[in-house]
Formats: sequence, structure tokens, C-alpha cells
Amino acid sequence: MNFKLVAASAMTIALLAACGKKEPAPAPAPAAPAAPAAPTTIKIGHVGPISGSIAHLGKDNENGARMAIDDLNAKGLTIQGVKVKFELLAEDDAADPKQGTAAAQKLVDAKVHGVIGHLNSGTSIPASKIYSDAGIPQISPSATNPKFTRQGYATTFRVVADDVHLGGTLGKYAVTELKGKSIAVIDDRTAYGQGVADEFEKGVTAAGGSVVGREFTSDKATDFTGILTSLKAKKPDVVFFGGMDAVAGPMMRQMKQLGINAKFMGGDGICTGELPKLAAGAMRDSQVVCAEAGGIDEAGKPAMEKFKTDFKAKFNADVQIYAPYVYDAVMTMVAAMQKADSADPKKYLPALKAIEYQGVTGKIAFDEKGDIKNGALTLYTYKGGKKESLGIVR
Repeated sequence: MNFKLVAASAMTIALLAACGKKEPAPAPAPAAPAAPAAPTTIKIGHVGPISGSIAHLGKDNENGARMAIDDLNAKGLTIQGVKVKFELLAEDDAADPKQGTAAAQKLVDAKVHGVIGHLNSGTSIPASKIYSDAGIPQISPSATNPKFTRQGYATTFRVVADDVHLGGTLGKYAVTELKGKSIAVIDDRTAYGQGVADEFEKGVTAAGGSVVGREFTSDKATDFTGILTSLKAKKPDVVFFGGMDAVAGPMMRQMKQLGINAKFMGGDGICTGELPKLAAGAMRDSQVVCAEAGGIDEAGKPAMEKFKTDFKAKFNADVQIYAPYVYDAVMTMVAAMQKADSADPKKYLPALKAIEYQGVTGKIAFDEKGDIKNGALTLYTYKGGKKESLGIVR
């Protein structure tokens, strides 16, 4: 070691200290730019039958939800001053009540902020108790059984008219417009199918008509020879089926094989774009009359046509039935969150009850039960394999 250098350094430090001078402090490092705050994620659940015989309807609904989520995220919305990102948690209930409740519990455990669904009344009704117990709002875009909103749950809503309106209107139409003298009724024993058939029968009776036979099948049946043969003997001029298109199509084929030339009626479950394919050539022009639980007035047609065009471009598929109602259900739920400035179900639920939202399907507002106010029905027939509107009824 060089002791002279060490001594010189020590002397230099001492002289600087004596003069009141300090060594210059190192310059502070430039501050790193603040990272943008991560958006808050709001989870919205959707449940429908993505497997099974009506998977085409479940996928239609799910796509409506996905379209809404994408459109919302494109807007860059904020809640409580924080940017939010919406995430869809989609579950398959296969139109089965047990699978439906399992899917509901899964969404509750995932702490979703709201649920859109289920598609079927038979899954929506048991699932509604699970959502109610968890305090999570549920809006169904297509469950029409009256019981769904008559259980006293504050969290249960729907954006379409119920079977009292739908079935009753079709029953009256069968008598007054189709001049049905001998009307037969079949249902699939599901909450939806039996419920709408019951209301249809009430509508027929109230209009002064006569139901000559009532039969039932299941939502998974493929052979209807026995019940159709029984009804053929009663010479029906109208046959009403409470159920879904996957059963209605084969039933129409077997009616033709048996020489039953009656008008064929049904609710929204059969009123799909797939019905002509499922009937496989057994459908005559104007033979079918069905009703969709919803309706677009003249002023709303441009918005609906744009929705259908955008939907086709996005998914390369035509709207089946309820995708626009799913879309509006998502948008209505989020509008309530914005109004309450909170995604907390307890905080936005009062805003949802009082909401007035103008959607693709029309104005959405709920009564004290959670039913849509002034719900519309659209009556349809089929010509050349295409649905053709017969008019809107409110």
C-alpha cells in the first residue's frame, strides 16, 4: 500500500471539510413513467344449452352475449372513475335442470356480477333460487314460463313476454283467425312446453273453441306414431305443440306420413330458422303459425336489421331467435351499473329495477315482478322455407 497517497487523500478531505465544502451528491435517477392502472374486470355470466338437441339455439344466445361484451369493451367505459373491462363467463346447461343448477352455482362461486340466462324455463326456474340466495341479478332473454318471475325473488328479470300472453294469444288466433274447429294439443312435459300448452288451451277455451285431444311426449323423443295416430282419429284441423324445434321438425314429418294435414302451431321454441330444415320437406307454405316472445315495431326495424347484418358478419351465422334479446339483456344490466356507478349487485339492483333502456329489441323496463312492461309478440308463418311476419301483438 502507498502510505503517501492515503495520507494525501485524508488531508484533502480534511481541508474540504474545513472550508465547509462537501462532495457533490449524485444526480437523482429520472423517475420511471407511472404504469397505467389496470382496468377493473366485471364478470358477466351466460348460461344456455351449448350441447344437446337445441345447441343451435344456445349458441345463438351465447353469441348475442359475446357481441354485447365486445361492443361494451370497445367503448372504454368507466365506473367510479376507473376504466372497466367486461368478461363473459359462459356455461353450458344442456337444457337440463340439474346441469343448470350446477352451472349457476359455478357462476356464483366465480363471483360474477350478473347473469344473463338461462335459455329454457326448465333451467331458469331452479337456477333463479341460487342467484337469489347469492344476491346476483339474473335476466333471462327467453324463459317464458310465468313461474319464473312469480317466486318473489328480487333478482329475477326477463326481457320477453311470458306464456300467459304468448300461449293465450295463439289459442285465440287458432279459433278466430285459423277457424279451428277440432284442436289437438301436444306438449313435451318441460316447464316451458307444458306451460305454453296449458296457456294455449286456456286461450282456445276462452275464445269459444274446442280441444279434442291432449297428448304428451318428451323433449328427447323421436317417435310420435302412437300419439299422432290417436289424434288422427279425432280429425284435428289444428295441432299445437308445446316444445322446441328439434322435436317439432320430426313430428311434422311423421304427421305428413300419417296423412294429418292440420295447421301446426307452437310458441317461440319452434319459431326458429332451423325448423324448415328439421321438418325436412314436410312443411307446407303457411302451414305453421308460431309466435316469438318479442316484437319490433316499424320504427325499430332499421336497428334490428343492422344488428342482424353485424351478427352475420361477426359469427358467419344468421340470428336464430333470441340473440338480440340476449344482447339487450347484457346492455340493460350494464346500463344499470353505470346508473348506479357500481358493479356491486347490491348497489346496481335498485337501478336495474327502475331502468328504462332503449335497445335493439325496443324499450326495456320492468314491472314489480321483473317482467318486461308492455311485452310484444310477433306472429310468424313460413313460406318457401323462410319466416314471414304476420304481425305484432301487445
